[in-house]
Amino acid sequence: MKADAVVVGGGLGGVAAALALLRAGRTVLLSEEHPWLGGQLTSQAVPPDEHSWVERFGVTASYRALRDGIRQYYRDHYPLTAAARAKRELNPGGGHVSRLCHEPRVAVAVIESMLAPYRGSGRLRVLQPYRPIAASCDGDRVSAVLLSGEGREVWASAPFILDATETGELLPLTGTEYVTGFESQADTDEPSAPAEAQPLNMQAVSVCFAIDHVDGDHTIDKPETYDFWREYQPPFWGDRLLSWRCPHPRTLEIMERAFTPNPDDDPLLVEADQRVNPGDGNLWTFRRIAARRTFTEGAYASDITLVNWPMIDYLEGPVIDVPDAEQHLKAARELSRSVLYWMQTEAGFPGLRLRGDVTGSADGLAQAPYIRESRRIKALYTVVEQDLSLAVRGDKGAVSYPDSVGVGMYRIDLHPSTGGDNYIDVASSPFEIPLGALIPRRATNLLPASKNIGTTHITNGAYRLHPVEWNIGEAVGALAAFCLDRETTPHAVRESESLLADFQHRLTRDGVELRWPDVTGY
Repeated sequence: MKADAVVVGGGLGGVAAALALLRAGRTVLLSEEHPWLGGQLTSQAVPPDEHSWVERFGVTASYRALRDGIRQYYRDHYPLTAAARAKRELNPGGGHVSRLCHEPRVAVAVIESMLAPYRGSGRLRVLQPYRPIAASCDGDRVSAVLLSGEGREVWASAPFILDATETGELLPLTGTEYVTGFESQADTDEPSAPAEAQPLNMQAVSVCFAIDHVDGDHTIDKPETYDFWREYQPPFWGDRLLSWRCPHPRTLEIMERAFTPNPDDDPLLVEADQRVNPGDGNLWTFRRIAARRTFTEGAYASDITLVNWPMIDYLEGPVIDVPDAEQHLKAARELSRSVLYWMQTEAGFPGLRLRGDVTGSADGLAQAPYIRESRRIKALYTVVEQDLSLAVRGDKGAVSYPDSVGVGMYRIDLHPSTGGDNYIDVASSPFEIPLGALIPRRATNLLPASKNIGTTHITNGAYRLHPVEWNIGEAVGALAAFCLDRETTPHAVRESESLLADFQHRLTRDGVELRWPDVTGY
């Protein structure tokens, strides 16, 4: 199969990249290995982690269209109360992690609607479920990618190949230089980096799941490895992993989490602002994706909450560049089942019911693991901690890059890692996305479109969130289209003042913000 661009991976970055190419009149072949497009927002089931100003500025126009579409979908199809329907900034779940906590299927529907006219015209072809298994290269160019799925194999070729996979799968397949895990302080000068590089020290993956709480006993079968996880205790945790106690991400003090299913709160009064409060004090409302009081009486028997909580972080080993990756992924799913079984039995909540219908999976858990950290290209420019750390930058704000192709904001948020590290949580300034971080040093037509850009283990913790991944994908898709139009290369765009200015003008024309107003980080 041939197209103007092949986008491998249908997560948020892949979808945004495809849309940017399609809006520019190009043809796209998009592949995704899971049943749903949308990645961390859908198949991984994670409500959007966003900054405090998301309703006003700091995201691209197309990402805002996605958010607006999700709210409109609820207004069009769900039995909202009159008050909920009238609320401009509708938060269907009334969750505290985000101003827009919602069921994954709604995002799937909106993403599909955004892509629908291009599917109909034939300019977009989607291969699903397919994943990359090999690549063909000619020097510094990737000529084709071999995709496998549905019992067949397909060679996909294009002038530009975009790697939007969750783990940077095309990087080893194409021989593109990359790094994993923790870089050393000698390499990056980062205050939070270790003395020596730790390539297998990566953030925990998590297998999320949705639950509600209704009458009856809905206890699942006891997981095979439950006894192991029941006694499991990381040395810095302060208790067993299967407990309500854990370190506070920002202070590292051991805290007791509250868990109150179906509290009698008013979800329309929830003010989700992580600048003020991370919102994780009560785990039930933290990532609640459907608040029963948002809907007409009797429509929902219970709230639905999304379990992406500290106790499901899998620390036993990385799932990238190790021979036993599949065993670790299977064990991570067993951990999640064990957490649910513990809550239903020892914690005393047999009414908790696994909602696999909400996450769209046969085993009741999310279709895919939540991947926080990917392989990362060795880029023309690598974003380091001192570029955005509030402690380092102070009132100067984050570094402003002449080649900015977008903006983002999130604290540097590193979950406990496979190397035994506790949380690393660093206040950040609102930051920009430099074009140099999206261009490999050597490869000429392979571009990263997800969490596989030129960040470090540390700065990935701020650049990995939903709106930033979307902006990365959109910028890379627009870059590929621009290069096709001008018959040039990504390296040349960055090196030429006139080409760079023209490209940045195209981005701003399409609603990509390149600079922040005068706001202070947190």
